[in-house]
Amino acid sequence: MVISILHNEKILLRQIARHDEKAFKALFEAYQARLYHYIIHIIKSREAAEEMVIDVFLKIWQQRESLDEIESFDAYLFRIAFNKSIDFLRRAARSPEIKDLIWQEIQLAGDLPSDAPVLIKEYEGKLNEAIGLLPPQQQLVFRLSREKNFSHSDIAKQLQLSKNTVSNHISTSLRFIRAYLAHFLSLLIVFNFFS
Repeated sequence: MVISILHNEKILLRQIARHDEKAFKALFEAYQARLYHYIIHIIKSREAAEEMVIDVFLKIWQQRESLDEIESFDAYLFRIAFNKSIDFLRRAARSPEIKDLIWQEIQLAGDLPSDAPVLIKEYEGKLNEAIGLLPPQQQLVFRLSREKNFSHSDIAKQLQLSKNTVSNHISTSLRFIRAYLAHFLSLLIVFNFFS
């Protein structure tokens, strides 16, 4: 039975890679509910989770030519969803409006664990800790980009760097911060699944 499902999935992915919209719709219908539940456990916002499901499948459609090369579509799909969820939470942490909307949804749904404020403070502390470990120039570039919302061009002009150097600093910083937070975020997500 599992082999049959995997075989059918491979066929479906091959069809989608060849721009078959019906196959894509079948894939969407097969995964939509599971993906929604996975995302909502992470971000706790029903509206945002619904939009994110669409975003995940939009990304899959945009990258459809490479689908037949994927060994485990399940892992691929949920990795995209995880990354988009974490990106959403980072944006929410920087935007008081988004943060307030999420908190309202969580409170209305009654999904707020009693120690959620402690977990959020811990996450913010770990994030600041990771940023603080960056080399001084990388840290400055990262803070100007993420906290002050400066464009790469503006940062390059202000710090007298090339745009390429700014891009490299931000990419390197993000890789380091993701690696630093990976363990903490995994624990946080596991906690959310069991709360």
